[in-house]
Amino acid sequence: MRLTVLGCRAGMPADGQASSGYLLETGTSRLLLDCGPGIATALSSVTRPAGLDGIVISHFHSDHCYDLLPIGKSLLSGFAHEPGARADKLAETGFTPVPLFVPRGSGDLFARWAGLFPVRTFPLLDKAFEVAFDVHEYEPGDSCSVGDIGLTMHEMRHAIPNCGIRVESAAATFAYTGDTGMTPALFDLAADVDVLLAEATLSAPDTGDHGHLSGFDAGVVAAKAGAGRLVLTHFTSTDETWLEGLRSAAADTFDGPIELAAPGVRIDIGA
Repeated sequence: MRLTVLGCRAGMPADGQASSGYLLETGTSRLLLDCGPGIATALSSVTRPAGLDGIVISHFHSDHCYDLLPIGKSLLSGFAHEPGARADKLAETGFTPVPLFVPRGSGDLFARWAGLFPVRTFPLLDKAFEVAFDVHEYEPGDSCSVGDIGLTMHEMRHAIPNCGIRVESAAATFAYTGDTGMTPALFDLAADVDVLLAEATLSAPDTGDHGHLSGFDAGVVAAKAGAGRLVLTHFTSTDETWLEGLRSAAADTFDGPIELAAPGVRIDIGA
């Protein structure tokens, strides 16, 4: 299994870096975890959207899902300009929608979202969420599979519903927190994984209502859960001193390898 960081910024893109988005690959499957602003562009430098076997969205804050619409339109763009292109005829071209796993309650959001940017002359492009994706709504505790990997959704603590995603294959285990404050559920999510990808938005622990981790918090989770390696992400700055402070704080409690996410970084997971 291999993780490629496409974007790792908290909030909106900045300093030439995209928001949250991570490509996870096995020998046969490609899975996109979150796709905030800038991820559609970053993904295009690695693979075509049609090359994805699935997309999983941890929660519906814009820095984790905003580029779903351009990715959906990209999937349809090769067909939309054909004379008389129709959604019910796409299957005859060999087109296969990409499975999209999202928190329950997406239907109204997707309808309003797509309706903001109509393309009257190419109506197929207005059906990104209806046609480009095979939408699966999940709830905390649900499990599913994409190709040769299994996914389990763990409810985290955030301002809106967010699930951390545990990924398992025959060769490796991986966990991604999405956005969350400290919660006992983190230890189940990350139990004995080879790699834990944990948000580290804050420089100091915070018990507020919004729900974010600090570098120290991420280290606590990795240590108590028995993770093999910790990767910190979801940064508000590229300042090297600040980033090293996050790493140092995590190392106060976790004595395993600690890495800082950065666009283009690739991490091999497991055997």
